[in-house]
Amino acid sequence: MAVKLKADKRENNTKSYIRGLREEGIIPAVVYGNGKDPVSVAVDSVDLLKTVRDEGKNAIISLDVKGDTVDVMLHDYQTDSLKGSLVHADFYVVNMSEARNVEVPIQLEGEAPGSSEGGVLQQPLYDLEISAKPNDIPDQITVDVSKLEVGDSISVGDLPTDGSYEILTDADTTIATVTAPTAEIETDDTTTGDADDVEAIEEGSKNDKED
Repeated sequence: MAVKLKADKRENNTKSYIRGLREEGIIPAVVYGNGKDPVSVAVDSVDLLKTVRDEGKNAIISLDVKGDTVDVMLHDYQTDSLKGSLVHADFYVVNMSEARNVEVPIQLEGEAPGSSEGGVLQQPLYDLEISAKPNDIPDQITVDVSKLEVGDSISVGDLPTDGSYEILTDADTTIATVTAPTAEIETDDTTTGDADDVEAIEEGSKNDKED
C-alpha cells in the first residue's frame, strides 16, 4: 500500500526562490518517468525523511500534488555536504505492473556458533540488487547466520526466493562469513634483529634512490 505525501507545484525556479524554500524546510523536487512529462514540485523535507525512515527507501509513495495523485518512488536525492540536510529529490513515476531494478538492504539474524568459538562474523555485502514489481519489493532481505561455523559463509546463490523477485547480484558474492580468530604473535628479544633488518632494508632502499 502506498504511503501518502503532499507536494506543491513549483513554477518559480530562480535561485532566490529555491533558497527561500529551503530556509523554510521545503525542498525542490522533480517528478518524471514512465512516459510522463517532468513536473517541478516542492515537498516538506521533514515529511519526506520521515516517510523514508518509516517505510524504507523503496516505498511506494502516493504523491498528492494539489489533489492530483501519482504513484512514485524516491529515485535519487541530494544533500548539503556541510549540513547533511536534504536539498533536492527526484521522484520516478512507477508502473505497478512493471518490474524495476532496486537495491534492498540485507539484515543478518541469529547468532553464528562460530562467533562463540572465537571466530569473527563479517558482512561484506549490505545491499542486494533485485528486480521486482513495486508491490513485491521487500523492505529487507533477512539472512539467517545461526548455522555458520568458523570458516563457513553464505553467498547470494544460497538465498531462497519465493518467485516474487529476481536476484540480480552475482551468485558468488559473499554475504556473510565467519573468519578464524587471529592468533596473537608473541614477541621477545629474538624478534629484534628481524625488525632491525627490515629497517636496514628500507633505509638501504632509500639510499639507493638518493644515489
